Parts: sequence; structure tokens; C-alpha cells
Amino acid sequence: MTNFQVLLDAVARLPKTRVSVAGAAEPFILEGVKEAWRRGLIDPVLVGDQRGIVKAVLDVGLDPARMEIVHEPDLTQAAYTSAALVANGQADVLMKGKVSSTDFMRGLLAREFGLRGQGILSHLAAYELPGYPRLLFMTDGGININPSLEQKVEIIRNAVEFLHRLGLAEPKVAILSANEVVTPKMPVTVEAETLVGLAREGAFGRAVVEGPLPMDLAVSEKAARMKNFHSKVAGQADLLVVPTIEAGNILGKTIIYLANGTMAGVVVGSRVPAVMNSRADTSMGKLVSLAMACLGTSK
Repeated sequence: MTNFQVLLDAVARLPKTRVSVAGAAEPFILEGVKEAWRRGLIDPVLVGDQRGIVKAVLDVGLDPARMEIVHEPDLTQAAYTSAALVANGQADVLMKGKVSSTDFMRGLLAREFGLRGQGILSHLAAYELPGYPRLLFMTDGGININPSLEQKVEIIRNAVEFLHRLGLAEPKVAILSANEVVTPKMPVTVEAETLVGLAREGAFGRAVVEGPLPMDLAVSEKAARMKNFHSKVAGQADLLVVPTIEAGNILGKTIIYLANGTMAGVVVGSRVPAVMNSRADTSMGKLVSLAMACLGTSK
């Protein structure tokens, strides 16, 4: 998948996806909703205080009469109401608006709604970088702080399964480290070796998993040639697996603020994708986050 436009074109060929927005009286979220709705990708269901939603809808240039609004003035309850709409089949994707991240996740994980998957939730980010030949995906820089080996197995499985839905038949996965040498002095490298062994046993389905790999070998064919490093993943990684949330946060913000990249992202591992954007995300990032979620529900 070369860029975000390819992803948007794929979603445009699908039936509209109904998106339940938890706490929708938030113009910065509605900017992305507006663009996705304008392109015919989604039908939003806006949950929250009706008066606030109407004002926010008008602020971004939408007609409230054309929007479905579910009145729920309490923000905590709005998170649960939004999740219930998805659970009841009245929406396909859950999106965080003005509700707190804690309430949003509690609604998504509430057992009575049956939206949680069998394992843990994780975050999958997608980056479009100027001059880079394809989208670059990364996990998990947003949810799991210092995942154990067992949790990393689930994080990789979540990401690979979602990438299959996006159309990547056999994603190339790089387990990131500071270097490519396995040494007990760097436990991350030992974990990477174990994860590669599990991949060969079929733990992640159709995917090529290699590591430990430093960042240069993961994304640069030139670096791989210079180091005489031969690998199916080196220089061609689709998915970067970071060791901790700090590493993912630093890498992601470096891509955005120093390399002029654009990020989109979804929460994966639940029965339906969930979208959690921040105020700092660009309008394109918000739009493509929704598109990723829509495409993730299509298969």
C-alpha cells in the first residue's frame, strides 16, 4: 500500500460505514467526521449533549438536520451508549470524541457489550512520509506501556490480522532493537529471536517476521546492502514492532515533526476497530484513521 490515497480509494468502493462518536460535541473530531461523510465513506451517529453537538456541527459547517444525534448529556454514559450502539448493530465503528480515554476504553471493554477480543487491545499506527515508497505501520506506541513477551505475541497478532484486512496478504514485520545481534545483555534481542521462532511455527499466520532489526536495516535497502545484511524484511518492512510505548511514542513523533509524516491510527484487538484521535492530529490523519477503521470492518 503506497500511500493514504490508495487506502481512501479502497474505502470509497465499500458501502458506507456507520460510526458511533462518543462525546461528539467536539469540533476537532468533527472535522475528520465531516470530511469522511462528505466523501461518502461514513454515516455518523453523534452521541452526547444535543445542544453542544448541534453547535459543534454548525461550527464545522455541517447541517445538524442531516446528522443522527443521540442525546446523552453525561460524558461517561455517552461512552457506554456509543459502545452499546455498536454492540447492538446500530453502528460498525467506535470513535472517541470528547469523552475521556478511560471512559472510552471502559465502554469498549465492557463485558456486557461483547466488543472485547480474546486478547489485549493494542494500537496500530500508519505513517505516510514524503519520499518514502509505501505506508509504514507501527505497533504499539499508544496503549501497552512495557509489554511482556506474551503480550507482544498478541500485539503482533492484532496488527497482522488487521493488515490482512487492509489488503496486505503477507506483511513484512520487523522486531525493532538497537542492533541485529542477539545478546542476553539486551533482553529485547532475545525476545525478538523468540518471536521470530514463533512466527516460523505459524503463530502470526501469513507474515514474514524477522528480528532483532535496528531501524536502519528495517527501512533502508541501502543500509542493508552496506552492512551486507540479507533478509526478506530488511529495507522492506511494512510493520515496525517497538519494544515499549516510549520507543513508539518517540519514533512516531519524530516521523511527524522532523520528517513531515502524517499519522493515522486505530485501536485493534477488539471485535470492531476503534478510533482515538488527538488534537494534534492533522485533518488528513483523522480522515484516514476513520478510513482504516472502515476498511478494517469490511472482511
